[in-house]
Amino acid sequence: MAGHSKWNNIKRKKEKTDAQRAKIFTKMGREIAVAVREGGPNPAENSKLKDVIAKARANNVPNDNIERIIKKAAGEIGGANYEEIIYEGYGPSGVAVIVETLTDNRNRTAGDMRHYFDKYGGNLGQSGCVAFMFSRQGVLLVEADGIEEETLMEAALETGAVDFISEEGVFDIRTEPNDFGLVRDALEARGYVFASAEIEYVPSTYTALASEDDLKKMNKLLEMLEDHDDIQAVWHNWESEIN
Repeated sequence: MAGHSKWNNIKRKKEKTDAQRAKIFTKMGREIAVAVREGGPNPAENSKLKDVIAKARANNVPNDNIERIIKKAAGEIGGANYEEIIYEGYGPSGVAVIVETLTDNRNRTAGDMRHYFDKYGGNLGQSGCVAFMFSRQGVLLVEADGIEEETLMEAALETGAVDFISEEGVFDIRTEPNDFGLVRDALEARGYVFASAEIEYVPSTYTALASEDDLKKMNKLLEMLEDHDDIQAVWHNWESEIN
């Protein structure tokens, strides 16, 4: 079910406006720049950069943009000092939410996070308050159109995947976090293209929302979080998203 939810989210994102796509490109650019500054501009020697490039390509960021960002980040001395901060909290009726950010002003970002959670029926919690409800997994999604399921499943398991899930319109391949890059690279070498490729927080249990008010608040909370410039990814265990 999680794979189906993820695929629905991806299809919805692909339909976003040009302005929203530009925001995604900007966020991916920030993530690439941080990876370059931390480990250098060569993806063959910087596994984090390699992972971010794959994520950017899955988000339809053009190769020219990626190369330009890498060159710029490699040539910069100093620049904005972004730090990675993970926030955890609860949405309406106890929906668990994890927010990954890259920020150059932690006070601003923390204030915004607290405001959003409070405004839309939740509360920002302490580190670790919901993380135990999730596991870190590599998640690779391949559109099913024109793909032979048995061939892909065999290739995925041969290269180190731990699970293969067939959903309507998509194949969902799971890996251990440390094996993610190896499996992705091996499948890419066989010609497979990913609709999504990243290490995710995957919920172990889900929370349903019954009231119309809670549904509206949860949708608005996710909308505000995903639109925030400092936020790179939002993970949650809202069951309504997978129905």
